[in-house]
Amino acid sequence: MMGQNHGIIESSGGEIVIPGPSPFDVLPEDCISNIISFTSPRDACVAASVSKTFESAVNSDSVWNKFLPPDYSSLISQSRVFASKKELYFALCHNQVLIEDGKKSFWLEKASGKRCIMLSSKELWITWGSSPEYWQWISDPESRFEKVAELLDVCWFEIRGKTSTRVLSPGTRYSAYIVFKTKDGCRGLGHLPVEVGLGLVGQESSKRFIYFVGPRNRRRGRETRDVTKPEQREDGWMEAELGEFFNEERCDEIELSVIEIKSPSWKSGLIIQGIEFRPTKSP
Repeated sequence: MMGQNHGIIESSGGEIVIPGPSPFDVLPEDCISNIISFTSPRDACVAASVSKTFESAVNSDSVWNKFLPPDYSSLISQSRVFASKKELYFALCHNQVLIEDGKKSFWLEKASGKRCIMLSSKELWITWGSSPEYWQWISDPESRFEKVAELLDVCWFEIRGKTSTRVLSPGTRYSAYIVFKTKDGCRGLGHLPVEVGLGLVGQESSKRFIYFVGPRNRRRGRETRDVTKPEQREDGWMEAELGEFFNEERCDEIELSVIEIKSPSWKSGLIIQGIEFRPTKSP
C-alpha cells in the first residue's frame, strides 16, 4: 500500500504482513488535503485507503470543493441540505439536474468530475418538427425531459443542433451520442446508414454513418462502410456515437447533424430523447 511500512511475523501458515503507520501521517491533515485536491475524485477515493489520516483528509470539504464546478450552487435546490461537499459531489454524479428551462440536463462524471450534458430534443432543429402529421411530442417515463420527439412519418429526415462548449469542461476530449428508442423496427430508417456530422462551428465537421437498428442484410455493399452500430444503455434507451472533439479553453460552439435524405422511403418509429456529451473513454 502506498506510503506504508509493514511488519512481518511468522505463523504456521507462512508469513503475515501487518500494515504499519504511513510516513505521511506526520504531515498536517490540511496539507494532505491540499495535495489530494490537485488529483482527481477517483485518486482521492484510492488515497482514502492509505491510512486513517488520509481518509480524514480526503473527506475534507476543501478537497471536494476543488472537484465541484465553480457554479455548483446554481445547480442545486436551495432547500436541499448536504452534510458535506463530498455528499454534494456524488449527488451531482448520480442525479441529473435540468438547466436552461429544462432544455438541458447536467451531471458530473464520477471518476473525473468532468461536466456532462444532454441537449433535449426540444433544443434541436428538426425538419417538420412542428408539424403534427410528421412528428409528435410525447411524454416518456424513462426520459429526464418533459417531452421527447417521436417520428411519425417523413421522407426527409434531418436533425441539426448547436451548443456552446463553455458548459463543458475545458481541456477535455468529448464524445457525442444521439439517445433514442425505436418502435416497430424504425420503418424505412432503422436499417439504413444515416450520415452524422460533428465539429466546431467554423471548422470542417467530421462525418460518419450510424445505424438506428442495424443492417438488414450483412452482405449488402453498404455494410462495407464503417457504420457505427447502436448500443443499449443502462437507462433503457439506445445510443449511437456521432463523433469526438477536443474542448479547449476558449468558448466555441459545437454543431451536429443527423441526416438521411437519399432514400425515398417514408420513415417512422424513432423516439429521440436528445444529444449527450460526455468525456471520451480511454481506449
